[in-house]
Amino acid sequence: MEVHQLRYFCAVAETGSFTRAAEREQVAQPSLSQQILKLEEELGVRLFDRLGRSVRLTDLGQIFLPRARAILMELRSAKEEVAEKQSSVSGPLCLGVIPTVAPYFLPSRMALFLRKYPRAAITVVEDVTVRLVDRLRAGLVDLALMALPARGHDLECFPLQTERLFAILPKNHAMARKRSLSMKDIRQEPFLLLREDHCFRETAIEVCKHARVTPQVVFESGQFSSIMAMVGAGLGISIVPEMALENRPDCCSVLISDERASRTVGVAILKGRFLSRVQRAFLTQLQTDATHAHARSHR
Repeated sequence: MEVHQLRYFCAVAETGSFTRAAEREQVAQPSLSQQILKLEEELGVRLFDRLGRSVRLTDLGQIFLPRARAILMELRSAKEEVAEKQSSVSGPLCLGVIPTVAPYFLPSRMALFLRKYPRAAITVVEDVTVRLVDRLRAGLVDLALMALPARGHDLECFPLQTERLFAILPKNHAMARKRSLSMKDIRQEPFLLLREDHCFRETAIEVCKHARVTPQVVFESGQFSSIMAMVGAGLGISIVPEMALENRPDCCSVLISDERASRTVGVAILKGRFLSRVQRAFLTQLQTDATHAHARSHR
């Protein structure tokens, strides 16, 4: 059994296609298919059902997948640990981040880190929480910035900051000049929210549920900027986290006073995963920055 066979097997399982797996692994498809067949012959079982242009794991393939991933992760960790012993803070760091955090939280912190450690090679994957967790488990990202708590006993999470939630109202709205409001104050309003695959939509819906408010959702989008433009046009109201507030001439933001109107942003890693020196350094910087920000806010 060869390491590259395990890597090809995981790639096919994760992409659902021999073609896409070959592209990801940068190998000719016939070569990849041949290696999968050799792996199946060595194991004496069929790992995939071939269904035309797509493939699906067999029951035995599903059993084998986590074992293969664990072997590849152990090998990667061993290589990183050896390299870490003889190097400074340098090398690769793949960072996952959700879209409702990426543009507001990450740029300044990433720029500061790269000024301090110019030999670090950071790549960023922006995706929704469910897919970032899958990438963590597959070893495709090292750290993930997301809203906490994260589901899964195999994840270790480090809270960084808790932020308040705000109602976004049209400029001429009757409550636009209030210092704060409750969810019950806006229960009759049409709501404009993120799509269901965004975890912040769950946050907003939970705030509504806790206040016993059933939101009338009239518009959904994948970006806060689109939602705010629609709010500014007078088509409804929305809820956004503090970090996403924009100074727009057509909108007003009002603090939501409900007890649970907040979200916590943090870092998630896979439990037991070895972090290289550069990966640990970035996590430490995020935690240190969060500690200093908390201290400043309580002065």
